[in-house]
Amino acid sequence: MLLTITTTHQPATDLGYLLYKHPDRFQTFDISYGKAHVFYTEATAERCTAALLLELDPVALVRSNDKDNSAPLAQYVNDRPYVASSFFSVAINQVFGTALSGNSRERPDLVRREIPLEATLAVVPCRGGDELIHKLFEPLGYEVFTDRHPLDPQFPQWGESRYWRVTVRARARLTDLLSHLYVLLPVLDGQKHYWVGEDELEKLLRHGDGWLEEHPHRELVVSRYLGRRRSLVREALDRLRTLDDDLPEDDADDDEVAATPRPVSLGRQRMDVVTEKLVATGAGTVLDLGCGEGKLVKELLGCPQFSRILAMDVSHRALEIAARRLKLDRMAPAKRERLELFHGSLFYRDERIEGCDAAAVVEVIEHLDPERLEAFERVLFGWTRPRWVVLTTPNAEYNVVWDTLPAGEVRHPDHRFEWSRTEFGAWITKVCEAFGYRTHELFGVGVEVTDHGHPTQGVVLCREES
Repeated sequence: MLLTITTTHQPATDLGYLLYKHPDRFQTFDISYGKAHVFYTEATAERCTAALLLELDPVALVRSNDKDNSAPLAQYVNDRPYVASSFFSVAINQVFGTALSGNSRERPDLVRREIPLEATLAVVPCRGGDELIHKLFEPLGYEVFTDRHPLDPQFPQWGESRYWRVTVRARARLTDLLSHLYVLLPVLDGQKHYWVGEDELEKLLRHGDGWLEEHPHRELVVSRYLGRRRSLVREALDRLRTLDDDLPEDDADDDEVAATPRPVSLGRQRMDVVTEKLVATGAGTVLDLGCGEGKLVKELLGCPQFSRILAMDVSHRALEIAARRLKLDRMAPAKRERLELFHGSLFYRDERIEGCDAAAVVEVIEHLDPERLEAFERVLFGWTRPRWVVLTTPNAEYNVVWDTLPAGEVRHPDHRFEWSRTEFGAWITKVCEAFGYRTHELFGVGVEVTDHGHPTQGVVLCREES
C-alpha cells in the first residue's frame, strides 16, 4: 500500500514539519499487523513529496483473528497487502497522528493555512467505480484523477480490475486532506477489516467534524464506514443532522462564526461560470451538447428562466449515469417536463436540437478528432444555429503550472488536442467568419497565472442578426 503527498508550497520542505517526519530520514514504525515506512522521494524548496508505505503481514493477521472462517485460504491469499483500505486509515492515524489532529509545534501558523496539496494512492479497491470516487471527493473541493488497473497488463483480453490509481488535488489544509483520506478509504473499499463498534462511530464523527455534516452523500459515507450496522448508522446520522441544524447562518461581519471556505474544484467553478453566462443571455431554451453525466443539466434545472433544456450525448453509459444523478424517476413532474435527455451525435444534423436560444459546449471539442471538427462546426453553427453559444476548452499553456503533468502530455488520455490561447482565438475567428457569429465575451475559469492564463478558456458567441 502506497500513499504519496506532494506540495509546491514555498518552501516545500515545510511539509516535513507538518508531518513531523524529517525529509532526510527513512523511518519505520511497528504496527500490530506489519510495518509502516515513511520516506521522501523528493525534498527541495520548490517541491516536496512524502511517501507512506504500508507492509502488512498476512500471517500475523490470521493469527490475530480468532473468528471461524469457512474459507481458510482466503486469509492467506488476498489483496490486503497491496491495496489501500481500512488498514491504511489506521496507519495514517498512527504514523501521521499529529498532522491528522492539526498540530505542529514548529509551524503552528502553517497548519491553519491552505496550501497546494496532491495525494496519490497507488492502488485503491472501489466498489462503485470511478463514479463513486468522484462523488466522494469532488464535493470536498478536489480535482480528481483516476486510472483503472487492468487485471493483467500482459493479458488485456481479461479486462479491467476493480482497482484504481487515484489522485486528488486542491489547495487545502493538510489536516483536512488526511481526515478525508482517513474516513473515505474504507468507504471506497466498502468494508472494514476489523470489528465496527461504538468507538468507530466516535472516530467517524471526530474525523468528519466540519465537513461530513455538509457532504451531499453523507448517508453513503456513514453507512459504508460503519459496516452498514443499522443502529450505529442511525445514531451517526441523527448526530450529524443535529450538527447540520446547529450550523450558524452566513454572516460576513462575524469572524467568530464565519466558516472558512473550502477550495472549490475547477469542475465546480466551470459549471457555475457557464450557468452564469447562459443566464446572462436571457435564453429560454438551452441545448447542452455533450452533456456527459449531467452536471451542467443539474444547474440549469435550478434556474426557472430555462423553460426547456435539451441534453445530448453520444455515450449511452454517460446518459444512464446522468439519469441516476438527476433522479429522473423521482423528479417532480413540472421539472421533468422541462428536460429532454437523449442519445445523439455531434457530427450529424438532428431535428431534436433545432430551435434553441442557446447552446453550451463544455469541455467537449478537445475530445473530437481534428479532422471531424469541421463536421461539428457545420452542425452547431451552420445548421442548429442557436443565437448564443457558450463554449469552454482546456488552456494548454496552463499545463506547465501542474508539476505532476509530464511535459508534452494532455490532461486526459481521451483528449485529441489542447489549444493555446492563440490557437483558440484563431479557431473562434474562423468560426465567426464562416458562420456569421461574433465574439461577445472571452473568459477564463480558475486561478489565473501570469503568462499562462486560466486553466479553462471560454467564449460566448452571438449570432449576427440577418
